[in-house]
Amino acid sequence: MELKKNPKANVGRNSNLYFAVGLNLMLILTYIGLEHKTYEKDIIIADVITLDEQFDEDIPITTINLPPPPPPSQKPMITELITIVEDVEDVEETVVKSTEIGQDDVIDDRVVGVEEVEVVEVEEDIEVPFSVIERVPTFPGCKGTNAQLRKCFEEKMQSHLLKNFRYPEAAAELNIHGRVFVFFVIDNTGKITKIKSRGPNKLLEAEAERIMSLLPKMEPGKQRDRNVSVPYSIPINFKLQQ
Repeated sequence: MELKKNPKANVGRNSNLYFAVGLNLMLILTYIGLEHKTYEKDIIIADVITLDEQFDEDIPITTINLPPPPPPSQKPMITELITIVEDVEDVEETVVKSTEIGQDDVIDDRVVGVEEVEVVEVEEDIEVPFSVIERVPTFPGCKGTNAQLRKCFEEKMQSHLLKNFRYPEAAAELNIHGRVFVFFVIDNTGKITKIKSRGPNKLLEAEAERIMSLLPKMEPGKQRDRNVSVPYSIPINFKLQQ
């Protein structure tokens, strides 16, 4: 005889269902426990103040006596005084005559003689090169023939350069050097004019022009016994000694 178990007596038949339900309940309780928030409650005590009597304080009214504003200043009245002056002087009217020649005007046929015309001689400034002039400009202290005056002029010019030469400090600091050509004119009165220079730097050019401006007044050059202007040029070598 085989023994059979009553299906109602099987305790573990719904164990999976109970396990799932229990697990869900635990998850819900855990979520509620984590998300639950609590707040601190402060005890608020409300006191009511009751006033039996109300005090009304009377503020006295003060009156400030201000002086009245000064009256506006009255502007002086300007009255124009018109005086009538009798016209006792006769004013001559100036009549401007026309300088245009009309058809009825008579033209003077007077012949002007040559002796009546004044001739004014205008002295023309002529420049003659130093190399071809008949008599070169005379440097103070030079004498002799034209060849001797030319040689003395060149010697005096070299002596003048050595005496007045001064190397510009700014050019020396910047190591600027080179040759500067100076041009000037000895006019018909013996003065040094129209000084110009051409060189590698403005500092050297300014120094060369300064040296030439210190030249003394000379006896002007002559061409056909007439004072003329003589252009002249000379190179000045600016060189730094090592």
